[in-house]
Amino acid sequence: MEAPQVAVVGSGADRVAEAEEVGRLLAERGCTVVTGGLGEVMAATHRGAKSAGGTTIAILPGEAHTDANPWADHVVVTGIGHARNLAVAASGHALIAVGGSYGTLAEMGFALRLGRPVVQLGKGPAVEGVVAAATPREAVERALELLVTP
Repeated sequence: MEAPQVAVVGSGADRVAEAEEVGRLLAERGCTVVTGGLGEVMAATHRGAKSAGGTTIAILPGEAHTDANPWADHVVVTGIGHARNLAVAASGHALIAVGGSYGTLAEMGFALRLGRPVVQLGKGPAVEGVVAAATPREAVERALELLVTP
């Protein structure tokens, strides 16, 4: 069986420590970590995954591989701007949201529309059907319990 891919989305400099812990915990559980590949929550999640020997995928909005954070193992350039949010959501067998704003809200909606489970760590956009989690460990556990089997 292939390793489950978990998309981690969100934003906010104040959420970086939580995101890094989510990335580390996912990697420790054998998951490949997918993000939008840029900074803050995305970079922290990749950094956490790499600290535990994990594999990371960055799905970028632009056309330059060099825009990816330095912890991205595999870089997908899309050139489609915010529309890449669908690719991020679709690439995960589950999705964890850490903080965020409108882009995160879109990714959560896409994931739910695609039948992927969505877990919200702490405060973030309120979306019907999203599972709440209070800690990074709880977010990872809930996502893995609910993930769509690869």
